[in-house]
Amino acid sequence: MRFLPALTRAAALGAATILAAAALTACGDDSSSDATTNPYGLAQPGVLRAGTLTDAPPNVYLKDGTFTGFDNDLLAAVAGKLGLTVEFVGTDFSALLSQVNNHKFDVGSSSITITEARKKTVDFGNGYDFGYFGLDVPAGSPITSFDQLAGKRVVVVQGTVQDDYATGKQLNPVRVPDYNGAINQLKAGTADAWIAPAEIGEKSATDSNGKITVAAKQLSPAPTAYAVAKGSDKLREALNKGLDEVIADGTWSRLQAQYYPGRPIPADFTPGSGTVRAPSASATPAGPATPTGPSASTSAAS
Repeated sequence: MRFLPALTRAAALGAATILAAAALTACGDDSSSDATTNPYGLAQPGVLRAGTLTDAPPNVYLKDGTFTGFDNDLLAAVAGKLGLTVEFVGTDFSALLSQVNNHKFDVGSSSITITEARKKTVDFGNGYDFGYFGLDVPAGSPITSFDQLAGKRVVVVQGTVQDDYATGKQLNPVRVPDYNGAINQLKAGTADAWIAPAEIGEKSATDSNGKITVAAKQLSPAPTAYAVAKGSDKLREALNKGLDEVIADGTWSRLQAQYYPGRPIPADFTPGSGTVRAPSASATPAGPATPTGPSASTSAAS
């Protein structure tokens, strides 16, 4: 009988060892499973959560409760190549990059122009579009060019490349959180000019009943791209691969024609990695019979 306690302790120790080994094996299985079911480190496996805007057509906007626009439709097509679905969530542009890097969103989709300053906050995929700056002014304004803005009250959306441009030109711009805020400043006469993404400025002028006009526009200095958190290399590389695939199959060209009919593409701009060629829109699979987004002759760049 005096041997039973020792045998019991030995059995208990053996059982504990087996449980510990099983736990370690399970942990190893979870890690392996994560790599298989969630290779891109998404907040929800299989779902690409995208931060975007609601008020910047034809690039990114909300229509009848659905997020759409060139950038968002293109991202949905790219995600489809990766076997992912996209969940779009509206936000302000001034907060978007920090929200992406903090993993509130897996990706930022908002015609985000690549800049060296922004590279300190997020990583960018390959460029998928180009854009122009527009200069909107109240009707009857004597301003006709960007070089007439010194000493004027210039409004910009905070955190955009238009903000960077105005700051770099030492214009001391008035910063607002969204495009509607900029439009209201012009309509109220509290701003002399608004430096805007060109097509948003054009549509705003068209919708203003003659209160706003477009004075000038100029090509933005860098391409636009999707943003991911720093170090999200697998996701960034996958998005680049998917982008090349939708360029090669004609989706990129079709969406260009749908959202920017008649817009010329700069000779020195190549979307994606540059290793695939975009077919002409006439050679791509047919899309909707009529464009679902507002037409414009130039694209946005935020």
